Amino acid sequence: MLPVVWFGLIGFAVAMYIILDGFSLGIGILFPFVKGDARRDVMMGTAMPVWDGNQTWMILAGAGLYGAFPMVYATILPAMYLPLVLMLLALIFRGIAFEFRAKSTRYRHMFDLAFSLGAIVATFAQGVVLGGIIHGLQVSDRQFAGNTFDWLTPFSLFTGVALICGYALLGAAWLVVKTEGALQRKFYAAVRPLTIVLIVAMAVISIWTPLNNQAIAERWFSTPNIFYLSIVPLLVVVLAFSILSGVGKGNEKLIFAKVIGLFMLGLVGLVISFFPYIIPPSITIWEASSSASSQQFLIVGYLVIMPVVLVYTAYSYYVFRGKVRLENLHHY
Repeated sequence: MLPVVWFGLIGFAVAMYIILDGFSLGIGILFPFVKGDARRDVMMGTAMPVWDGNQTWMILAGAGLYGAFPMVYATILPAMYLPLVLMLLALIFRGIAFEFRAKSTRYRHMFDLAFSLGAIVATFAQGVVLGGIIHGLQVSDRQFAGNTFDWLTPFSLFTGVALICGYALLGAAWLVVKTEGALQRKFYAAVRPLTIVLIVAMAVISIWTPLNNQAIAERWFSTPNIFYLSIVPLLVVVLAFSILSGVGKGNEKLIFAKVIGLFMLGLVGLVISFFPYIIPPSITIWEASSSASSQQFLIVGYLVIMPVVLVYTAYSYYVFRGKVRLENLHHY
């Protein structure tokens, strides 16, 4: 039972990271398409008060994974060493840009570039890691048995590009909520094409994955599974049409919530496809878990820290609610 509980807790932390840091990465992805320091100041201002707190969820997920499923660390780190290091370096560059861009005038263009490239590279690396895990890892004697570049496949590269499109949509939806006037209209206009691209990418991944994995194909398309699991892709289609039809009707927060819904349905689809395997295609959560005593000890701290982080996150977003305007950005 404990491995299932830990799987759910870590999954929740991952989902929170995707939602919260996803939109700030999306802002960086959209940066090159917006000209003018004033507009870019507003874009960064929408994330400035909360961006560092968003990454707390990545730390929570990583710490929980290390404590509850150490075999996952021992397998995924050597398998994904290069894209993970690239992701961390890119996140560092993005963080530097966040802090230094506000203080620089002469080199602001360099920090703009660092912010944008950092976001794009970090997102692509995250997508590549996800694609590599979905594609499957070679494991022998509870250790990674592949080579350094096993992650480099057409599928993982595609998931990297798909995640860039997805975070760009999340960023555009967030900026619709937080901006106004001509800048808001620009992001309204971006929501519809980005939604279409994301849905196409999700469809390709949904077809590609079962074609490469017979077990996943049987899980989704055997009877009676096909009848009740088809609810997930049906909800994706309904949400997508709702977003496309709702653009420009003034439902700013509802559009952002629907985009989050698309991401959550994607995560649900992954859980349906792979559970109880945590290292596809062969290692289950029970095989990868630490001892019961370790999990019992760790879960006490986790269940104390997670609600605190959740309350702090909610409070910070409440405090910094509302539209962001250039005249209110005193740090610029």
